[in-house]
Amino acid sequence: MPEQFLNRREGGRVLASYLTQYRGRDDVIVLALPRGGVPVGFEAAQRLGAPLDVFLVRKLGVPGHEELAMGAIASGGVRVLNEQVVRTLRISPRDIDEVAQLEQAELERREREYRGNRALPDLRGKVGILVDDGLATGATMRAAAEALRRLGPAKVVVAVPAAAPETCEEFRQEVDEIICAQTPDPFYAVGVWYVDFSPTSDQEVRDLLARAQRRESEIEHTVA
Repeated sequence: MPEQFLNRREGGRVLASYLTQYRGRDDVIVLALPRGGVPVGFEAAQRLGAPLDVFLVRKLGVPGHEELAMGAIASGGVRVLNEQVVRTLRISPRDIDEVAQLEQAELERREREYRGNRALPDLRGKVGILVDDGLATGATMRAAAEALRRLGPAKVVVAVPAAAPETCEEFRQEVDEIICAQTPDPFYAVGVWYVDFSPTSDQEVRDLLARAQRRESEIEHTVA
């Protein structure tokens, strides 16, 4: 039986050992899904010598059935729609826009909370490594990957410490590369594979991003 990770940061350190082909490259950026993906992404980025940023995704729920996704919005002003759901339920453009405006406001609030005044980096021609603490159904990561692709990266990589085997396999058809450090079977849930799976706070996200930014600034200053 696979061993549990002590916490998300240990998960990130283990994950980095599966990403060594990206170490030391200047075309790589680690994009963590808040909040739980940030401690994982921080450790991975540190070991790869890569910058760290957040990539936010908000689900667009069907009006009256918000648990059902009709699409998603993401960092960089990207909107992804599930055309099949929209057509089947005959959801009007006006309804989509109303939901999107509400979720956009929350996304922008979180962008300010985590990134301050910094814009999302230009991802064109980059290798974007999307990181989270795990994949169960993969719905949020799927939306993130599709949104990231629309921003013009050279390669979309999804990397997680733990994933359901079938979800990991499905992603092989959907992204350029999928890296799942562990694929326990049965999987149960992401939290099962961490000894400490306590919620990641907004403050921890801000602190880790600030530390990553300081490190980047120090490297740039040294190179200059």
